[in-house]
Amino acid sequence: MRYRTDLAIENDEDIRNTGRKATGYIKKQQQKDEDICVTEILITDRNGEEAFGKPEGTYITIEVGGIAEQKDGIKERAARALADELKKLIHFDYYLKVLVVGLGNEKVTPDSLGPHTVDKVKITSHLFNMYGADGDFDMANVSGFNPSVTGITGIETADIIQRIVSLVKPDVTVVVDSLAARNIERMSTTIQICDTGIEPGAGMGNRRREISEKTLGCKVVSVGVPTVIDSRTLIMEASEALGWEEDEKTEKYFKDKNLDMIVTSTDIDQIIKDFSDIIANAINITLHPGIYS
Repeated sequence: MRYRTDLAIENDEDIRNTGRKATGYIKKQQQKDEDICVTEILITDRNGEEAFGKPEGTYITIEVGGIAEQKDGIKERAARALADELKKLIHFDYYLKVLVVGLGNEKVTPDSLGPHTVDKVKITSHLFNMYGADGDFDMANVSGFNPSVTGITGIETADIIQRIVSLVKPDVTVVVDSLAARNIERMSTTIQICDTGIEPGAGMGNRRREISEKTLGCKVVSVGVPTVIDSRTLIMEASEALGWEEDEKTEKYFKDKNLDMIVTSTDIDQIIKDFSDIIANAINITLHPGIYS
Protein backbone atom coordinates (compact mmCIF):
# COMPACT_ATOMS: atom_id res chain seq x y z
CA MET A 1 0.00 0.00 0.00
CA ARG A 2 1.30 3.43 -0.90
CA TYR A 3 0.88 6.11 1.73
CA ARG A 4 -1.17 9.10 0.79
CA THR A 5 0.69 12.39 1.08
CA ASP A 6 0.85 15.72 -0.73
CA LEU A 7 4.41 16.36 0.44
CA ALA A 8 7.30 15.71 -1.94
CA ILE A 9 9.66 15.27 1.02
CA GLU A 10 7.53 12.37 2.29
CA ASN A 11 7.57 10.79 -1.19
CA ASP A 12 11.36 11.00 -1.03
CA GLU A 13 11.35 9.38 2.42
CA ASP A 14 9.13 6.59 1.10
CA ILE A 15 11.51 5.98 -1.82
CA ARG A 16 14.50 5.75 0.51
CA ASN A 17 12.75 3.66 3.20
CA THR A 18 11.50 1.07 0.72
CA GLY A 19 14.82 0.87 -1.11
CA ARG A 20 13.25 1.71 -4.45
CA LYS A 21 15.58 2.99 -7.14
CA ALA A 22 14.49 6.34 -8.51
CA THR A 23 16.01 8.75 -11.00
CA GLY A 24 14.86 12.00 -12.54
CA TYR A 25 15.13 14.25 -9.53
CA ILE A 26 17.68 16.33 -7.62
CA LYS A 27 17.54 16.90 -3.88
CA LYS A 28 19.27 19.69 -1.95
CA GLN A 29 19.07 20.36 1.78
CA GLN A 30 20.14 23.34 3.86
CA GLN A 31 20.01 23.89 7.62
CA LYS A 32 19.09 27.57 7.96
CA ASP A 33 19.49 27.65 11.75
CA GLU A 34 18.94 25.37 14.73
CA ASP A 35 15.16 25.29 14.13
CA ILE A 36 14.69 25.62 10.37
CA CYS A 37 15.67 23.20 7.58
CA VAL A 38 14.95 23.75 3.88
CA THR A 39 14.77 20.85 1.42
CA GLU A 40 14.47 21.46 -2.32
CA ILE A 41 13.43 18.63 -4.62
CA LEU A 42 13.63 19.31 -8.35
CA ILE A 43 11.76 16.74 -10.46
CA THR A 44 13.48 16.86 -13.84
CA ASP A 45 11.84 14.27 -16.10
CA ARG A 46 9.19 11.58 -16.47
CA ASN A 47 11.16 9.11 -14.32
CA GLY A 48 11.00 11.57 -11.46
CA GLU A 49 7.31 12.20 -12.09
CA GLU A 50 6.56 8.47 -11.87
CA ALA A 51 8.66 8.01 -8.73
CA PHE A 52 7.02 10.90 -6.89
CA GLY A 53 3.57 10.86 -8.45
CA LYS A 54 3.96 14.60 -9.08
CA PRO A 55 4.52 16.77 -12.15
CA GLU A 56 7.95 18.05 -13.16
CA GLY A 57 8.92 21.14 -11.21
CA THR A 58 10.37 22.53 -8.00
CA TYR A 59 9.13 21.47 -4.55
CA ILE A 60 10.55 23.27 -1.51
CA THR A 61 9.83 22.05 2.00
CA ILE A 62 10.50 24.19 5.06
CA GLU A 63 10.56 22.28 8.33
CA VAL A 64 10.34 24.44 11.44
CA GLY A 65 10.75 23.33 15.03
CA GLY A 66 9.37 25.23 17.98
CA ILE A 67 6.13 26.59 16.54
CA ALA A 68 3.85 24.44 18.69
CA GLU A 69 5.91 25.44 21.72
CA GLN A 70 5.67 29.12 20.73
CA LYS A 71 9.44 29.47 20.83
CA ASP A 72 10.49 33.10 21.02
CA GLY A 73 10.78 34.66 17.55
CA ILE A 74 10.21 31.39 15.69
CA LYS A 75 7.26 32.61 13.62
CA GLU A 76 9.19 35.66 12.43
CA ARG A 77 12.21 33.51 11.50
CA ALA A 78 9.98 31.01 9.74
CA ALA A 79 8.34 33.81 7.74
CA ARG A 80 11.75 35.15 6.70
CA ALA A 81 12.89 31.68 5.64
CA LEU A 82 9.70 31.16 3.63
CA ALA A 83 10.08 34.61 2.04
CA ASP A 84 13.64 33.73 0.99
CA GLU A 85 12.31 30.69 -0.88
CA LEU A 86 9.33 32.53 -2.38
CA LYS A 87 11.69 35.17 -3.78
CA LYS A 88 13.37 32.42 -5.83
CA LEU A 89 10.05 31.74 -7.56
CA ILE A 90 8.55 35.26 -7.57
CA HIS A 91 10.91 38.00 -8.72
CA PHE A 92 9.88 41.47 -7.59
CA ASP A 93 10.02 44.33 -10.07
CA TYR A 94 8.36 47.71 -10.61
CA TYR A 95 5.45 46.27 -12.63
CA LEU A 96 4.80 43.07 -10.65
CA LYS A 97 1.12 42.18 -10.39
CA VAL A 98 0.03 39.27 -8.19
CA LEU A 99 -3.23 37.54 -7.33
CA VAL A 100 -3.28 35.70 -3.97
CA VAL A 101 -5.97 33.01 -3.73
CA GLY A 102 -7.02 31.30 -0.52
CA LEU A 103 -8.48 27.89 -1.26
CA GLY A 104 -10.70 26.08 1.22
CA ASN A 105 -13.73 26.36 3.44
CA GLU A 106 -13.42 28.93 6.21
CA LYS A 107 -16.13 27.12 8.20
CA VAL A 108 -14.10 23.89 8.39
CA THR A 109 -11.02 24.57 10.49
CA PRO A 110 -8.53 22.13 8.86
CA ASP A 111 -9.56 23.50 5.46
CA SER A 112 -9.43 27.19 6.40
CA LEU A 113 -5.72 27.93 5.99
CA GLY A 114 -6.16 29.63 2.60
CA PRO A 115 -8.92 32.10 3.55
CA HIS A 116 -7.27 33.00 6.86
CA THR A 117 -3.97 33.66 5.10
CA VAL A 118 -5.41 35.89 2.39
CA ASP A 119 -7.23 37.92 5.05
CA LYS A 120 -3.79 38.85 6.45
CA VAL A 121 -2.06 39.68 3.15
CA LYS A 122 -1.60 43.38 2.36
CA ILE A 123 -3.84 44.08 -0.64
CA THR A 124 -2.74 47.06 -2.76
CA SER A 125 -4.49 46.79 -6.13
CA HIS A 126 -7.10 49.41 -5.20
CA LEU A 127 -4.32 51.89 -4.43
CA PHE A 128 -2.81 51.46 -7.89
CA ASN A 129 -6.25 52.02 -9.41
CA MET A 130 -6.92 55.06 -7.21
CA TYR A 131 -3.71 56.83 -8.21
CA GLY A 132 -3.51 55.51 -11.76
CA ALA A 133 -0.07 54.01 -11.11
CA ASP A 134 1.39 51.41 -13.44
CA GLY A 135 3.89 50.18 -10.85
CA ASP A 136 5.85 50.91 -7.70
CA PHE A 137 9.38 50.34 -6.43
CA ASP A 138 8.26 49.49 -2.88
CA MET A 139 5.22 47.27 -3.33
CA ALA A 140 3.58 45.01 -5.88
CA ASN A 141 0.07 45.37 -7.26
CA VAL A 142 -1.65 42.69 -5.16
CA SER A 143 -5.23 41.44 -5.31
CA GLY A 144 -6.72 38.81 -3.01
CA PHE A 145 -9.58 36.37 -3.44
CA ASN A 146 -11.21 33.58 -1.42
CA PRO A 147 -13.35 31.48 -3.78
CA SER A 148 -14.79 29.17 -1.07
CA VAL A 149 -15.53 25.58 -2.17
CA THR A 150 -17.72 23.97 -4.81
CA GLY A 151 -19.98 22.45 -2.15
CA ILE A 152 -20.97 25.96 -1.06
CA THR A 153 -20.91 27.91 -4.33
CA GLY A 154 -22.03 25.16 -6.70
CA ILE A 155 -19.36 26.38 -9.11
CA GLU A 156 -16.10 24.64 -9.94
CA THR A 157 -13.38 26.50 -8.03
CA ALA A 158 -10.97 26.38 -10.98
CA ASP A 159 -13.58 28.09 -13.18
CA ILE A 160 -14.05 30.92 -10.67
CA ILE A 161 -10.31 31.48 -10.41
CA GLN A 162 -9.94 31.47 -14.18
CA ARG A 163 -12.50 34.27 -14.42
CA ILE A 164 -10.75 36.30 -11.72
CA VAL A 165 -7.39 35.81 -13.44
CA SER A 166 -8.87 37.03 -16.75
CA LEU A 167 -10.06 40.15 -14.91
CA VAL A 168 -6.93 40.86 -12.85
CA LYS A 169 -4.36 39.66 -15.43
CA PRO A 170 -1.65 38.89 -12.85
CA ASP A 171 1.93 37.97 -13.65
CA VAL A 172 1.81 35.39 -10.85
CA THR A 173 -1.00 33.69 -8.97
CA VAL A 174 -0.12 32.54 -5.45
CA VAL A 175 -2.43 29.80 -4.20
CA VAL A 176 -2.62 28.83 -0.51
CA ASP A 177 -4.26 25.57 0.51
CA SER A 178 -4.37 22.79 3.10
CA LEU A 179 -2.50 19.57 2.34
CA ALA A 180 -2.41 15.98 3.57
CA ALA A 181 0.62 14.38 5.23
CA ARG A 182 1.76 10.92 6.19
CA ASN A 183 3.24 11.94 9.55
CA ILE A 184 1.02 13.76 12.03
CA GLU A 185 4.01 15.68 13.42
CA ARG A 186 4.33 17.54 10.12
CA MET A 187 1.07 19.39 10.83
CA SER A 188 2.88 21.67 13.25
CA THR A 189 6.24 21.88 11.50
CA THR A 190 5.99 21.89 7.71
CA ILE A 191 5.34 24.25 4.78
CA GLN A 192 5.61 23.23 1.13
CA ILE A 193 5.87 25.58 -1.82
CA CYS A 194 6.01 24.57 -5.47
CA ASP A 195 5.73 25.99 -8.98
CA THR A 196 3.54 23.25 -10.47
CA GLY A 197 0.14 24.43 -9.25
CA ILE A 198 -2.33 22.66 -7.02
CA GLU A 199 -5.58 20.70 -6.96
CA PRO A 200 -8.22 22.35 -4.73
CA GLY A 201 -9.43 20.11 -1.92
CA ALA A 202 -6.31 17.97 -1.95
CA GLY A 203 -5.89 18.12 1.81
CA MET A 204 -9.54 17.23 2.48
CA GLY A 205 -9.60 14.25 0.12
CA ASN A 206 -11.87 15.95 -2.39
CA ARG A 207 -9.68 16.78 -5.36
CA ARG A 208 -11.01 19.17 -7.98
CA ARG A 209 -9.61 20.41 -11.31
CA GLU A 210 -6.02 21.56 -11.15
CA ILE A 211 -4.97 25.19 -10.91
CA SER A 212 -1.71 25.61 -12.80
CA GLU A 213 0.07 27.68 -15.40
CA LYS A 214 -1.48 25.43 -18.03
CA THR A 215 -5.04 26.20 -16.89
CA LEU A 216 -4.61 29.87 -15.87
CA GLY A 217 -2.12 31.13 -18.44
CA CYS A 218 0.16 32.71 -15.82
CA LYS A 219 2.77 31.45 -13.41
CA VAL A 220 1.30 29.66 -10.39
CA VAL A 221 3.11 29.28 -7.07
CA SER A 222 1.36 27.20 -4.43
CA VAL A 223 1.94 27.31 -0.68
CA GLY A 224 0.55 24.57 1.51
CA VAL A 225 0.62 23.23 5.04
CA PRO A 226 -0.48 19.69 5.97
CA THR A 227 -3.53 19.92 8.22
CA VAL A 228 -5.01 16.43 7.81
CA ILE A 229 -4.03 12.78 7.49
CA ASP A 230 -5.97 10.09 5.68
CA SER A 231 -7.22 7.50 8.20
CA ARG A 232 -5.69 4.60 6.27
CA THR A 233 -2.34 6.36 6.19
CA LEU A 234 -2.50 7.00 9.93
CA ILE A 235 -3.26 3.34 10.67
CA MET A 236 -0.47 2.12 8.39
CA GLU A 237 2.00 4.60 9.85
CA ALA A 238 1.18 3.39 13.37
CA SER A 239 1.41 -0.26 12.29
CA GLU A 240 4.81 0.33 10.73
CA ALA A 241 6.06 2.08 13.88
CA LEU A 242 4.93 -0.92 15.96
CA GLY A 243 6.62 -3.38 13.62
CA TRP A 244 3.44 -4.89 12.21
CA GLU A 245 3.92 -6.03 8.64
CA GLU A 246 1.36 -5.32 5.96
CA ASP A 247 -0.35 -8.46 4.64
CA GLU A 248 -3.52 -9.66 2.93
CA LYS A 249 -5.50 -9.30 6.18
CA THR A 250 -4.62 -5.62 6.32
CA GLU A 251 -5.80 -5.03 2.77
CA LYS A 252 -8.98 -7.00 3.45
CA TYR A 253 -9.64 -4.91 6.57
CA PHE A 254 -9.41 -1.67 4.63
CA LYS A 255 -11.59 -3.03 1.87
CA ASP A 256 -14.28 -4.39 4.22
CA LYS A 257 -14.40 -1.28 6.40
CA ASN A 258 -14.43 1.02 3.36
CA LEU A 259 -12.54 3.63 5.38
CA ASP A 260 -12.90 7.10 3.93
CA MET A 261 -12.08 9.48 6.75
CA ILE A 262 -9.53 12.17 7.46
CA VAL A 263 -7.91 12.95 10.79
CA THR A 264 -6.64 16.25 12.15
CA SER A 265 -4.87 17.45 15.28
CA THR A 266 -6.66 18.54 18.45
CA ASP A 267 -4.83 21.88 18.32
CA ILE A 268 -5.72 22.57 14.68
CA ASP A 269 -7.13 26.02 15.54
CA GLN A 270 -3.73 27.16 16.79
CA ILE A 271 -1.95 25.51 13.87
CA ILE A 272 -4.12 27.40 11.37
CA LYS A 273 -3.52 30.70 13.18
CA ASP A 274 0.25 30.23 13.42
CA PHE A 275 0.78 29.13 9.83
CA SER A 276 -1.58 31.69 8.31
CA ASP A 277 0.43 34.34 10.20
CA ILE A 278 3.72 32.91 8.89
CA ILE A 279 2.59 32.53 5.27
CA ALA A 280 0.90 35.93 5.08
CA ASN A 281 3.97 37.60 6.58
CA ALA A 282 6.23 35.82 4.09
CA ILE A 283 4.02 36.86 1.16
CA ASN A 284 4.03 40.46 2.37
CA ILE A 285 7.84 40.45 2.68
CA THR A 286 8.16 38.99 -0.83
CA LEU A 287 5.67 41.25 -2.59
CA HIS A 288 6.16 44.49 -0.64
CA PRO A 289 9.93 44.75 0.03
CA GLY A 290 9.78 48.52 0.55
CA ILE A 291 7.27 48.13 3.37
CA TYR A 292 8.23 44.78 4.96
CA SER A 293 12.02 44.91 4.58
